[in-house]
Parts: sequence; C-alpha cells; structure tokens
Amino acid sequence: MNWITNYVRPKLNSMLGRREMPENLWIKDPESGEMVFHKDLEQNQFVIPASGHHMKISARERLRFFFDDGRYDSIENPKVVADPLKFRDEKRYADRIKDARTKTAMDDAVLSGVGTIEGLPVVATVQDFAFMGGSLGMAAGEAIVRAFEVAIEKKRPLILFAASGGARMQEGILSLMQLPRTTVGVDRLKEAGLPYIVVLTNPTTGGVTASYAMLGDVHIAEPGALIGFAGPRVIEQTIREKLPEGFQRSEYLMEHGMVDMVVSRLDLKATIARLLKILLKVPVEEAVATMDVALPIPATTPEMRPQA
Repeated sequence: MNWITNYVRPKLNSMLGRREMPENLWIKDPESGEMVFHKDLEQNQFVIPASGHHMKISARERLRFFFDDGRYDSIENPKVVADPLKFRDEKRYADRIKDARTKTAMDDAVLSGVGTIEGLPVVATVQDFAFMGGSLGMAAGEAIVRAFEVAIEKKRPLILFAASGGARMQEGILSLMQLPRTTVGVDRLKEAGLPYIVVLTNPTTGGVTASYAMLGDVHIAEPGALIGFAGPRVIEQTIREKLPEGFQRSEYLMEHGMVDMVVSRLDLKATIARLLKILLKVPVEEAVATMDVALPIPATTPEMRPQA
C-alpha cells in the first residue's frame, strides 16, 4: 500500500479544502486532439461537435437517445447456460462473463426495448461493444431472437443497432449457430410484413456482418464506422496488397453499394421515423388543413360555370 497516495495526500486535501476532480471530466477527440467537456459531449449524444467524430456509447444511452423522451419498456432476455463448454484459456470464460457484467451492469451484450419514435411504436435492440466486444454468443442470440418475436407479437417494426467483433469464440459451434437462428428471425419478421432497419455502428464485423446485420430492408451507417467481415489488416496480409484509403468505412461502403445511407447520430431518429412512415404507408395529413393562409380560389371560365 502506498501510504503517501492513500493516506498523506487525502489528509492534505482535506486540510486545504481541496476536492478530487473526476478523471473523465474532459474527453480527448481522437481525430483532432481537442479536449471536450464531458457534459457537453453527452448533450450532443457523444458526437464531437468540431470534428463530428462518433464516440462509442452504451446500449442504455443509445436507447435513451433514440426513444421519445428517453422512455421505453425493457424486453427481458431469455436465460441461457453461462458457460456451456466450460471453456478456459488464460482465464476462465465464466470469470470473463462475470467481469463484463460487473463492468457494464448488463447480463450480456444485447439490450432491447419497446417504445416510440416521433409517436411511431417500434422495437429497438442494441449491441453493446463494451460487453466482450459485443460478441455474439448464445445469450446475445437468444436476446435478438426474442426481440424479433416481440416485434411480431406487437406488430411493430424492429430497429437493430449492430456493434460487434463477431461470434464469441468461447462458445464454439453454439455461437456460430446463432447466425442461422437470427436469420430465421429476420425472415419471420419480413413474412409478417414488418420493416427491419439496421444501423451499423463502429465496429460491425465478423459473423454479425455475415448474418442479421446485412439483412435489413434499409442499412444505415454512422459516419466513419468500420464495417466488414475480416479486418483490413487481415485482408492486407492475405492478399499482400495495400487497401484503398477508407476501405471498409461507412462512406466507402455507401459509394460501393453496401450501405444505403450514412447518417449522423444526431439525425438518426428523424431519418428512421421518416423511413418508417414511408414503409408503413402512414397517411400524411392534407397540406391544406395545416396551412395558415387560405388557398386562392381560381377564376372561373365560361366552361366551368354551371349551366342555367
């Protein structure tokens, strides 16, 4: 125990009336190096105002920003066996899960909720990269399938925010089986005639990209997000060629037809609401009824006048 740090310093601070400052009061922009006040960044949905860089956010923050007034009803995730293969590498898999749960206060990498966006009832499910890299295991797969089931039961569109490093290696084939299971969930949602919109965030890679993340009716990506199956470094080492600038980033993929649009996090809610109104054929109010100024009455012609 360091007695200077743990005893002397706190004692001096209390005598001099000093207060410890939180370490995360300021956040550094990875692109420009600019220091941004944490509260200002939170109010801007963790998008750096100057550079537009999109920081990673938790699943709870994502749902709070997305739903109207930040209000939603959580969908309870099904319970599964925590460590089906009793896997162990440098550390026991059961201990890794326990650490991730303590760090994130989540049962696994997926959080889903039911609420409204601009008055439209929807189901939203979010992968949290902070939970073991958003990896797809049995628990995450069951949670995503459950979200599809709830959307079908309630006849609501589903919006999925993907963020993952791929399948969870500690669960082996059981993890890989979540790819076809979630794909079946997508098919059932589409058979019910309900829209499925995918938002690709940074990063979305591996088996997630090879399954439900690329099966949406509309694919939206956040600016600068890394999206692909294998990482760019692995591809370069395999083909032994230098990849183009911005390869596998949102903007590059949109230019090459893999993504429908790149939308800032600040505009996501309005954009998705507009798309859902089109897909659901929500009737638009007559423009004349909302106009403050009466339309001019066209002059009549002899042909338009009633005959005596």
